[in-house]
Amino acid sequence: MSKMLDTLHNVFGLQEFRPHQEAIIRRVSESGDAFVLMPTGGGKSLCYQLPALLRDGTAIVVSPLISLMKDQVDALLANGVRAAMYNSSLAPDEARAVMSALRAGTLDLLYVAPERLMAPGFADLLGDLEIALIAIDEAHCVSQWGHDFRPEYAALGELQARFPGVPRIALTATADPQTRADIVNVLGLQQAEMFVTSFDRPNIRYTVLEKHQPKQQLARFLASREGQSGIVYCLSRKRVEEVAEHLRWKGYPAEAYHAGLAAPVRSAVQERFINDETGIVVATVAFGMGIDKPNVRFVVHYDLPRHLEGYYQETGRAGRDGLPSEALLLYGAQDAGTARYQIEQGGNEEQRRVEGHKLNAMVGFAESLSCRRRVLLGYLGEDLREDCGNCDICLDPPNRFDGTLAARKLLSCIYRVRQSFGMKHVVDVLRGADNEQVRRHGHDRLSTYGIGTEYSSAEWMSFLRQLIHQGYVRQDIAAYSVLRLTPEAGPVLKGDQDLELAEPRLKAKPARKRSRAAVELADDDLALFDTLRALRKRLADEAGVPPYVIFGDAALVDMSQARPRNESEFLAVNGVGEVKLERYGDAFLEAIAEAAPEMA
Repeated sequence: MSKMLDTLHNVFGLQEFRPHQEAIIRRVSESGDAFVLMPTGGGKSLCYQLPALLRDGTAIVVSPLISLMKDQVDALLANGVRAAMYNSSLAPDEARAVMSALRAGTLDLLYVAPERLMAPGFADLLGDLEIALIAIDEAHCVSQWGHDFRPEYAALGELQARFPGVPRIALTATADPQTRADIVNVLGLQQAEMFVTSFDRPNIRYTVLEKHQPKQQLARFLASREGQSGIVYCLSRKRVEEVAEHLRWKGYPAEAYHAGLAAPVRSAVQERFINDETGIVVATVAFGMGIDKPNVRFVVHYDLPRHLEGYYQETGRAGRDGLPSEALLLYGAQDAGTARYQIEQGGNEEQRRVEGHKLNAMVGFAESLSCRRRVLLGYLGEDLREDCGNCDICLDPPNRFDGTLAARKLLSCIYRVRQSFGMKHVVDVLRGADNEQVRRHGHDRLSTYGIGTEYSSAEWMSFLRQLIHQGYVRQDIAAYSVLRLTPEAGPVLKGDQDLELAEPRLKAKPARKRSRAAVELADDDLALFDTLRALRKRLADEAGVPPYVIFGDAALVDMSQARPRNESEFLAVNGVGEVKLERYGDAFLEAIAEAAPEMA
């Protein structure tokens, strides 16, 4: 136990374990298999990195992405751990050096891709060496039910027979019950102890805005978050380029990332983002997997994701350092309608059923008027007993009002235009718009023309979306998204039924100015934080590693507030171990002393 804690403090610079970490590490250290479900940012990597240092031999870590391997190896080397990766990105002389170190037994951890591990020659070599443990990261890739299925992962089921007696640990951040069962069966982990931690990410604030002029909504959101790192997800390459260009025009440091760009361009964008040289990446959902950047402060979904599993995984890329972060979703009923139409046009009946169910859950989350976190975790099979207090619904509960009159005006207008037009046209008629489309169809002579000037177009759009969600109106996607009345609309139109509507949510609350620290700091502490951040960037550039490999933002915040005066106090900062003290202690202690000479 003391050796475990000593390693935690002295190598990783951490003061205490997170939930379940200690039990998992003990299980693997004592030669037991483990299956770990833990959210992104929950500390999965420590669960195999620490026991690798407690056991004899070399730990083999299976990872699907070169970028993820590189991030983890860089971080381990910065902590003084003998780590390497063996993959196609290495030059021949680099690959030979890694293999030489492996044979000599001078590696603590070796990261490999699954196809490399199972290659006959490589697996035979490992069979002659002392293997401390085998860790299978992103284990959901073994399952055909998972959204990141990788066929080469399925071959990892042979590990049990090839390496008898070597403990195995499989880890994933996203796995529904079917995927969990697949992982156990494919990898032969029936005897593994299962560790399931809460999927809650309490530091992430969830907000959903009704989509209306989304480029302006996004720009308003970013206005009070200057200097922070974030990702904006879009569903199409064209949308990615449009949004990135708009943000640059607005003066934001935004770059586009999608599969249509050449590989060197994508790699360069990713490197600039990781190194804090680009603040915002606008991307398709492919971006982010394998990026271990802990100080992403916000994730925006410009378009509606197709399922909550993906939404959870993508929003989970924010706030991995545990500091306050935000997840913003811009939701439009048109997005949901388009997605539903695409689902209905493809796949077999079972696929359509499953994808339709997942989309319904995603829409339910977006349109919920109760705690977002409870809805999200409930879908993932976790019961949150109380409202979270950190989502838009909890922080600013929707105001509801008697919307009967507004609903009747909308339903009547849809009826008067013969249920043959979409949302914008219906709202234009209600508000008395003077445009060619309205005049050409004679809708400026309808009894409902101009009877809705008391609300803005955005408000009427919101009311329409609510009526669609409540089942009074449906969008016929196959017929250009025209609006149709459902049988449920009859009693409302006749005056036999009243209903409530919620006031629209069109603007995110501006964030308090937090500079780059993500938490509220006193002015002097904030100035010191920025000084330490600049020092970190300089040291990172000199070492050729991302800034967070030197120290994470959480460590810089701790330094700014605690202002350590000597090596002993510096070691007490969370994230500072013996190796980092030796490498960087003098530089940071000097910067802290210069910022506050009276405290030195």
